[in-house]
This record gives sequence, C-alpha cells and structure tokens, in this order.
Amino acid sequence: MTASSPAEERAALRSFLLPRDALTLLAALARISLLTAAQSEPGSHGTLMTPYAGQHCLSYFKRFKMEADLWVAPGVPLLPPGYSLVPWNAALLQAHADVLYASFHETIDAVVFPSLGDRSGCSFLMTEISRKSGFLGGATWLLCGPDGYCGTVQGVREPGGVGAIQNLGIAAGYRNRGLGSVLLLHALEGFRRAGLKRALLEVTAHNEGAIRLYRRLSFRRRKTVYKAVMAQAGAW
Repeated sequence: MTASSPAEERAALRSFLLPRDALTLLAALARISLLTAAQSEPGSHGTLMTPYAGQHCLSYFKRFKMEADLWVAPGVPLLPPGYSLVPWNAALLQAHADVLYASFHETIDAVVFPSLGDRSGCSFLMTEISRKSGFLGGATWLLCGPDGYCGTVQGVREPGGVGAIQNLGIAAGYRNRGLGSVLLLHALEGFRRAGLKRALLEVTAHNEGAIRLYRRLSFRRRKTVYKAVMAQAGAW
C-alpha cells in the first residue's frame, strides 16, 4: 500500500465533511423537540434561539392563525373627529407602503418579516399584494388623520370563499384610539360584499394588543405555527 501525503489525507477527510448548509439544516432539525415543547406552553411567546457565529441566531417565532365567520356584520364605531377612511386606489400604493413602514419598522414583526423594517421592502410588499389575483380593493383601506395617512389594511380573496387580511397597521403615535378596529371592520365588510364567508389572519404571539383586538372582533385561534428567522442577536 502506498502511503498518502498529508495533503491527500486532508482532501480525503474534507470529502466526508458535511457542507455548511447541511450543518445548518441539522441544527434546525435538532430544535424540533424544543418547538414541540413550546407549543404545549399556553401563553408562552415561544421564541426559541439557536446561536450561530457572527452574532446571529436562528430564531423561531410563534404565530397564531386566527379566523372569524362573516355571517353577521357587527356595528362599525365612528372615527374620531379629524379622521377619515380612503378607499383603495392604485395611485395610493406608495402611501400604503409608507404607512406600513411607519407601523412596523420598530416592532417585532420587522424581525419576523424583514421587508416591514425597510421602506423599499414595504413598497415591494405592497406591489406584490396589489398584483395578487385575489386582491380585493373593497377590503383595502387607508386611514387619514389630522397630520396625514396613519393606518392601512389590505385584503385578499383566497380559495374556498375565504378573505385573508394581509397587514393591519396603525402608525406609532396613533394607537389605542380604536382606529385599528375601524380599519379591520371595514376590511371585513369588504369581504362580505365580495360574497366571502370567513376571514383569516396571522399574528405574532408577542403582539398581545393585536391579539386582544382580534378576539374582541370574534376571531379565534385556529392553529399555532412557527416561523424560522435568521436575525441579529438582541434584535427582539
């Protein structure tokens, strides 16, 4: 048998090593048991973290899929003086994107969905929503306040007679005034007028204020899911 050189031995060893992507996948799979345990903890926000080099972590954010029937139309509260609702118009796409950024860029949702933390990302997101085949202009609204646009909601028709809320956002400084309820109820009315029977949305478990709002409006939790995100450590 011919002896191998050190360089040949190193090359042979490298051929048996898993690539970095495979190691990343194995690390993610190793977290499955932890995810299962977190699902069984009621009220837990369920953010699990796997550290990586470079101060980044693979984190799993708990999200709730919620649904509501659309058989009965609840009364819509009046907006405070100085506020008005603006129906969808393609010329207002950038205004919706600007309000998305103002609503989400400093929240946990901008970590879960990085496009919400970037102005160009919000513009791209709104463009993609408006181009969906099921996009419903009648379930998409802007909220205008005394100092300009401050709220947005978008709705999309999904198969099976279901309306999906894409994003409901109220800019910082305008919250806790009942404005989100008004926007959401108008979007749900848009679903009803389109003949839809059920509404769906998703919410990050950390967003307790939004969850309380949805429950007040008869949304109930249907499913718990986890979204994996590679994020800067300490970003949440």
